[in-house]
Amino acid sequence: MEYLELIHHRESVRSYDTEQKISKDILNRIAEAGRLAPSAANRQPWKFLIVSSEEMLKSVRACYTKQWFADAPHILVVVGNKNDAWVRSFDSYNSIETDLTIAMDHMILAATNEGIGTCWIAAFDPEILRNALSLSKNEVIFAITPLGYPGKNYQKKNLKNRKSLDEIVQFM
Repeated sequence: MEYLELIHHRESVRSYDTEQKISKDILNRIAEAGRLAPSAANRQPWKFLIVSSEEMLKSVRACYTKQWFADAPHILVVVGNKNDAWVRSFDSYNSIETDLTIAMDHMILAATNEGIGTCWIAAFDPEILRNALSLSKNEVIFAITPLGYPGKNYQKKNLKNRKSLDEIVQFM
């Protein structure tokens, strides 16, 4: 898919086919997009957890209790270690959130290109997720997404409600 077409095509999917799993090849291509994402000072302070086993899915799904989330056959969790991220010397800004966001965005676009639905979720319970994944105190999660083929009743929205370029771009 051409890049701008891909961006126009990407949307939050909240209906998943409960029967159809995603092949390991496709999951690897999605993860590869994250691996190739840029990070501050090329630190790559991340891990990509693709949850697929029924036992782990049950534990992870407890962090966000919407039914459509429970229907997805896989959940992608991007975890970062604050100690491994670049820190700006002037004000101690830690790049972990920016780095994880870029990696997640790369993987969501790669999933869209493969016909896989995603929905960027930040409204999860971090303690439930931290415990389910046995994360250390320095490991953080800023977003998760289900991964799955859109469900049979899924209706693609053909219109993105966005501000015009005139409203948001200023040439200086």
